[in-house]
Amino acid sequence: MSDDHGTLEKLNHDYVRSVQDKDVAWFDANLSADFMNTASDGSIADRKTFLVQIAKGTGVSKIAEENVQIRILGDTAIIHAETAFTTDAGASGRGRYTDIWQKQNGRWLCVAAHVSRRAG
Repeated sequence: MSDDHGTLEKLNHDYVRSVQDKDVAWFDANLSADFMNTASDGSIADRKTFLVQIAKGTGVSKIAEENVQIRILGDTAIIHAETAFTTDAGASGRGRYTDIWQKQNGRWLCVAAHVSRRAG
């Protein structure tokens, strides 16, 4: 289980980095086929739509994850965390996210994500 925890820590960090870097290839390799994302505006996106959104950018930079909590429940893991970021307009922002990962064929893949944002 400790190996899984370390793997999920790295995947979580790479997920956040990949949002900032618009790294569609990383997401393509690490999202399940049936991945769904709930965005901060309440909209929901399937995998294909999410990849298009990542390529366009999220409107934030200097994203950092904070207070990460990883819970492993068998072949499912839930990651809760906070973020700090800067908007494209230069304002500071904060947010929270919950990502759900599932071990499929020996690999952790993200099956769902939920993001919320707030000012400063």
